[in-house]
Order: sequence, then C-alpha cells, then structure tokens
Amino acid sequence: MTGKPKNSNRKVVLSLSATALAMLGLGFASKPLYDAFCRVTGYGGTTRVAESVSTEILERQIKVRFDANVASGLGWTFKPDDVAMTVKLGQNALAYYTARNDTNAAIVGTASFNVTPIKAAPYFSKIECFCFTEQKLEPGEQVSMPVLFFVDPEMNKDWRLDEIKTITLSYTFHRVKSPSEDANTALQRRAQLEKLETMASDIHAQSDRLAKTEIQTNAPVTPITERQDKQDNQGRG
Repeated sequence: MTGKPKNSNRKVVLSLSATALAMLGLGFASKPLYDAFCRVTGYGGTTRVAESVSTEILERQIKVRFDANVASGLGWTFKPDDVAMTVKLGQNALAYYTARNDTNAAIVGTASFNVTPIKAAPYFSKIECFCFTEQKLEPGEQVSMPVLFFVDPEMNKDWRLDEIKTITLSYTFHRVKSPSEDANTALQRRAQLEKLETMASDIHAQSDRLAKTEIQTNAPVTPITERQDKQDNQGRG
C-alpha cells in the first residue's frame, strides 16, 4: 500500500527532471531562437525591435540612462556620448555611443544589451542600433555608434509601471572570435549614421509641426474688441 505513492512520486520527479534537462539542452542548442524570443518579448531585460518609428507621443516623461561596458580581452574603449536624456513616451530619440579600438590589430566586436528595470524591457523599442550587427574597427579607429529608440506609449496603460521614472539601457561589447562577413566597416557605419541622422531630422521636423498645430488649435482666442483696445492703448502711449 505504501509502495505505490512512493513509486508514483519518484516517477513525477524523474519526469520533471528530464523535462528540465531537455529544455536546458534545447536552450543551449538553439541560442539564436532564444535570442529571437527575448527580442520579441523583452524577456530577461532584452529590448524589443520596432518595425517602424512611433507615431504617438504622450506627455509622460521617462529618464533614459546609458551604460557602457567592455568584456575583458577586447581592447576597446566604449562609452555613451551622453549619460542620460529625458524623453516622452512614444518620442523617437537618437542617442550615440563612441567606440575606439586601442590595439594594433583589426578587431570585430558585438554588443549584448539589456534594460533595467526588467519589467520595462517589453516597452523599450529600438528602431535601429549598432548592436544589430557585428562591428569591425581598424587599429586606432574611433567611431560614433547611434541607436534610434522610443519607449512605447502602451507602458502608460500598465499601472504597475507608474513608479518607473528612469530606465537604464546597458551595452557590453564582446570580441567575436569567428567574425561573419557581414561585420560593419567604417564605410557602412558612415552610411548608416547619415541615414539615421536624416531620419531623426525628419522625425523632429514632423514633431515640431504637430506641436505647433496643437498649440494653434488649443490656443485661446482673444476677442477682436480686446485686441483692438490693446492696439488703441499702445497707439496712445
């Protein structure tokens, strides 16, 4: 009578252990799939990749801090141009990092990234980023690396995130031991930088036009008689 429950429990434990080991093995064997899953869901603090720029801007503001790290053995200097910036939810923003190869050899690096607090990660969306591709730096080469992003306005609908006032975007550059042929070179980076700066300029111009339209639409209308009285008083002065 007492043997059956023990055998049953043992089978459950063994079954769960086997499932856990299988999932762990699948995770190691399918790292690209796992990385793709993280990017889509924001799991583990991974930022999301947006297919297009944001078209909705809310008044709520968030401070975005920029963090930079370098793995040992890379031989690069890597840092953000600005420590932080304040953006509105839905505002498309362009930030820059600077990287320099301090060695006497060409090196290919790749950047891992995450967002803290982790629960804000699903709402942090990148449109374009240097972290999407491997980066090749020649000896002594210093480059500007942009990231175009926005904090999704949908974040404002989650009351659990009302307490969040600051989000930290963190990168760590690692050396690539077996670089791909698609690693960005100086020419490709220059073209991408020009593209992003043009895109950012168009976005800012559009935002300015929308802001002016809202101001004109919401501006109080001064009665004609009041305007006339002011003009008369100025004329008498």
